[in-house]
Amino acid sequence: MSNSNVKIYDTTLRDGTQGEGISFSVTDKLLIAERLDQFGVDYIEGGFPGSNPRDISFFKEAKNLRLKHARLAAFGATRRAGTKAADDAQLRTLLDSGMPVMTIVGKTWTLHVTEILRTTLEENLAMIEDSARYLVAQGREVIYDAEHFFDGYKADPDYALKTLAAALRGGASNLTLCDTNGGTMVDEFKAIVGRAVKEFGGEKVGVHCHNDSGVGVALSLAGVAAGATLVQGTINGYGERVGNADIVTIMPNLFLKMGRTAQCAPNLAQLRDLSMFFDELANLRPDPKAPFVGQSAFAHKGGLHANAANKVARSYEHIDPTLVGNRTRVLVSDMAGRTSLALKAKEMGLELDEKRPEMKGLIEELKEREFRGYEYEAADASFKLLVAKALGQRKVFFEVESYRVIIERHGEELWAEATVKLHVNGEAVHTVAEETGPIGALDKALRLALEKTYPQIRDMKLRDYKVRILEGNSGAGSRTRVLIESGDGQAIWGTVGVSDNIIDASWEALRESVEFKLSLG
Repeated sequence: MSNSNVKIYDTTLRDGTQGEGISFSVTDKLLIAERLDQFGVDYIEGGFPGSNPRDISFFKEAKNLRLKHARLAAFGATRRAGTKAADDAQLRTLLDSGMPVMTIVGKTWTLHVTEILRTTLEENLAMIEDSARYLVAQGREVIYDAEHFFDGYKADPDYALKTLAAALRGGASNLTLCDTNGGTMVDEFKAIVGRAVKEFGGEKVGVHCHNDSGVGVALSLAGVAAGATLVQGTINGYGERVGNADIVTIMPNLFLKMGRTAQCAPNLAQLRDLSMFFDELANLRPDPKAPFVGQSAFAHKGGLHANAANKVARSYEHIDPTLVGNRTRVLVSDMAGRTSLALKAKEMGLELDEKRPEMKGLIEELKEREFRGYEYEAADASFKLLVAKALGQRKVFFEVESYRVIIERHGEELWAEATVKLHVNGEAVHTVAEETGPIGALDKALRLALEKTYPQIRDMKLRDYKVRILEGNSGAGSRTRVLIESGDGQAIWGTVGVSDNIIDASWEALRESVEFKLSLG
């Protein structure tokens, strides 16, 4: 294997699930395995066979998967001290999983051998070699995870290297060096990996990093630079404590910045979709600032930046975002200039000439609104309505005469009653609706008032509702910003409202959400 070729080993289904709040069902795990295989990952670690009912069921079902490239791995430990490998129950469980790859973890730190395993250094070496040899003899590929390798190397480098040699004598195909505590720094890490590569050859060395010091990705890349040819990690950096090295960030750096290649390299344009797929199954909101794939990864807010990026994209973008399935976004704010507004409008399908005389007034209004607390980065629909108003193109679908909300509690039951008075096509409409909450009641009353004239709003649903207190020193009278996300099955849009009254801020965002839906036709 050429040193330019790297194997990608995903451990999301094992190490990733040890992260706080991360839990996948058996069906989720099977879907994940298939998705990782489609992406081109080389190894997929499924978990500990026999450790819990979920993993037992997963390995049973996984035998029926028809993967095109990826090899499924079962994870376990070396044999117990004083036991023959053939008689070790845990190794037998690994074999019973039916997986083609066995990843076994062993001790490389003398402290762990003598104080945790309570055995001799020589017996530990025998445990590693015997376990690998036994599993290889059963027709399995063995990957050796050298636990705490960097701590072990710093304590006794000769012994740490002996543990790797033992695994190699047993027939292990790869020696993965684990920074289990996540505390090693980049220069030191690179030097230690370089020593292992010199001893055993880069084609035999892999790295497994944790992000406790915030450098998990940097360590993984340094390991490859030092000659390692296998990288372990998790999608989106899921994992115990602060997480594992994020292979979503590692892969584009390897392929686009370091000149490495892998089976999955041609599929890099699917990377953002892959990342979001995992967050969806984990029931997590995607990190907007995630490198390469985050919503904000190629977002430009400053007017000068947006102008320059529009002329020469690479002037403010380190890669073409389409290479990883992302896109350039222009944000509007009180820093926006004519170019930013024109680009943002174009992004939303509006042709807005930055030389138009209305631009000056639009910029001034935008800055004044943001000073009052409006924020349009997540409220594209409100921005579009603002532009349409400045250009004299905002259509009036209805006029609001008044609204009112009453909250009542009857014993344990809490109800909100909303009254809405509108003028629709010159006709006065007065509706009343009840719901458990005030925003739901307002939404229901507004729909009742409009559905007869505009039946298309029946497809519209509120998807998300966020409240932020902007000035916390005014107590209950503090200014409030409300962001509402709505959708109709075809599109999703955001609107914003700001007021000293949370109900009024919510009403503004709700009203604009309905108005934007009607503007879609």
